[in-house]
Amino acid sequence: MQRHLISAADLTRDDAVLILDTAEEMARVADRPIKKLPTLRGRTVVNLFFEDSTRTRISFEAAEKRLSADVINFTAKGSSVSKGESLKDTAQTLEAMGVDAVVIRHGASGAPYRLATSGWIDAHVINAGDGTHQHPTQALLDAFTMRRRLVGPDVGLGKDLDGRRVTLVGDILHSRVARSNVDLLHTLGAEVTLVAPPTLLPVGVETWPCEVSYDLDSTLTKSDAVMLLRVQRERMNAAFFPTEREYSRRYGLDGDRMAKMPDHAIVMHPGPMVRGMEITADVADSGRCTVVEQVTNGVSVRMAVLYLLLGGAEPAVTHARPTEEK
Repeated sequence: MQRHLISAADLTRDDAVLILDTAEEMARVADRPIKKLPTLRGRTVVNLFFEDSTRTRISFEAAEKRLSADVINFTAKGSSVSKGESLKDTAQTLEAMGVDAVVIRHGASGAPYRLATSGWIDAHVINAGDGTHQHPTQALLDAFTMRRRLVGPDVGLGKDLDGRRVTLVGDILHSRVARSNVDLLHTLGAEVTLVAPPTLLPVGVETWPCEVSYDLDSTLTKSDAVMLLRVQRERMNAAFFPTEREYSRRYGLDGDRMAKMPDHAIVMHPGPMVRGMEITADVADSGRCTVVEQVTNGVSVRMAVLYLLLGGAEPAVTHARPTEEK
């Protein structure tokens, strides 16, 4: 593992598989009566969130506490940032407190990279989402969920997603999740297809390691996993499609469309879902939808990332000897 986790594109195939395998060990901890490991005892991790978040912030906090780290939650609202303090000043304040790792979410693309390479702080930096750029731990938990469902939790150890077909549908233009998933899934050997209106595809998408389609129905029959993406209205400054009804008719996943998918195929969503637009309630609540699993798996994956960056050479999980088992 490298010193920081800034982009899914920075991970090699071996890096990614190591994280997924370590996450399998961490997932077993969740089945214990006491869901804690002493691995990061004495280490301090700051969750530095300049954007609103529910799932990611709580997921990181749960992961950090399960590894016994000391956790500091920092939100821009109510802090000196709202008075005009710069990222540099905030970073130097954290450096003065002796933090070991910073989990940062920022509205500006490139902010985590700047923090990691500026010399302002001598801590590990983990990108929890920056602008429309990257969200590497989301891509890792998505890949972890796919491997568990499509390969198997135990037989999948050491394996990637070679030959699997994944379709990403929706607002690709504004989605850091889409960019991260395309990078990571390509590294893991999967075949990725983007499906979106032409107005919601970024300039230069033809250089990405994936296929592009404007017809959802034609891709469903050959997909192992279909991931719906939320239309990010908060990032839009123009009309990108005529109406919500028109978007839903062309690019929404309902029960009839889900029936066209192979029997083993799964439906994914990074959340939050807008029911009735990109996904209907019957699909969201079906057994093929992995949204709740993705949240659960997010904690295991983030525990794995924190352990590999901060844990040193100690074993991730200490297994009790048979004589000690009760």
